[in-house]
Amino acid sequence: MQTATLPPGPPAGFDLGATDETLALMREWFPRYGDIYRVFSPARGTHDYVINNPEDIKRVMLSNHRNYTKGGGMDRVKILLGNGIMTSEGAFWRRQRRMMQPAFHRRIIGQFAQLIGDINEKHAQRWDAACKRGEPINLTDETSALTLDIVLQSIFGTDLARIERQLGANPFEVVAKEQARDLKFAFRFRSLGKLVSEVMQRRRQEQEPHFDFLAMLMDARDRETDQAMDDRELIDEVLTLIVAGHETTAAALTWTWYLLSQNAEAEARLQAEADRAPDTGAPSLEVAEAQAYTHQVAQESLRLYPPGWLLVRKTIEPDTLGGYDIPARAEVFLSPFMLHRHPQFWPDPEAFDPGRFAGSDAAERHRFAYIPFAVGPRHCIGENMAMYEMLVHLQRMARRFRLVRADDSPIELEAQINLRPRSNLMMMVQTR
Repeated sequence: MQTATLPPGPPAGFDLGATDETLALMREWFPRYGDIYRVFSPARGTHDYVINNPEDIKRVMLSNHRNYTKGGGMDRVKILLGNGIMTSEGAFWRRQRRMMQPAFHRRIIGQFAQLIGDINEKHAQRWDAACKRGEPINLTDETSALTLDIVLQSIFGTDLARIERQLGANPFEVVAKEQARDLKFAFRFRSLGKLVSEVMQRRRQEQEPHFDFLAMLMDARDRETDQAMDDRELIDEVLTLIVAGHETTAAALTWTWYLLSQNAEAEARLQAEADRAPDTGAPSLEVAEAQAYTHQVAQESLRLYPPGWLLVRKTIEPDTLGGYDIPARAEVFLSPFMLHRHPQFWPDPEAFDPGRFAGSDAAERHRFAYIPFAVGPRHCIGENMAMYEMLVHLQRMARRFRLVRADDSPIELEAQINLRPRSNLMMMVQTR
């Protein structure tokens, strides 16, 4: 038990999360102040608390989670996503989560195998064409386009092609093409809710069967009242799935290819496992997960560069973390990026070592030392879908290609809503 009444912290104030300088400062402060420290927020006039220990993270995210709500920044996110499960709270959030959860069951996710396989094949052909031309690919754009294809087709099914025919373009491509997440983008994106509404109305009139997430959400019923979501609730959840399901997986794949391009041994082992896998075109979820080393590569990439690099919670009542008293209405910050580099739980934490997810090391590690999809009741609902996409993509592409950086410029981190390379990552494609 700590004897000091207040945790340590830097003398100067700083608004955590306001700029991507937050990550650089956290990397500086952790060695100095340890598993818990506090930072004065000039904007709020109060102290924020940063936790880095898995036991404290377990308390905030799981064992005492009802004492915490979503923290700062949610007002801005709500402008973009409305009151979907990423931003909602309390009884409404619990209702929405219960209604949506069956759609993300492993049995359902596995039925998207053909769709995921077909979209990867389309992008493989693009990579092959770039290779033949001797031109680099913009990997940042490629992973963004691929994951957006998957998320849109898994949500809208055949209606996506109908929308494109009617409008002459895919209006949802704004998500990949517009990098800024400002009010101008929020207005453009929210306007797409009208298209979602039109699709729902047409489906109700035509009564044709569909297998996609939109159909599952429209059919979902509250187990206590047997009520369906209303149109506004449906639109908010669909728009949330588009943004959350696209950006995080795209960033994760970009980082994975970058790491493989810097680690020849890991790249060779991944390729060897891909070569041994059945060439079915669309592996099942179970078959994809059985590719042990590919799975470890994805896990290690998510350890080093978790797209959701910063989580914020706010206390409702006072709590105790790390032996210190935390007041009510205090903002508590936890960073998977920092947690995944904690030297107590990760030997040689900066090294890319997929093997750390194999054998006794993985079994003995603290369960809450690794949280790329968050943890507890509010863990990412799309975790299985995201991992499936990553595993299929890596297996399919590693069988045919290797990627080599087109230049040797240093990689800078852009730590905003998601953790991404600040500049587009250009890669030369080599066929195997």
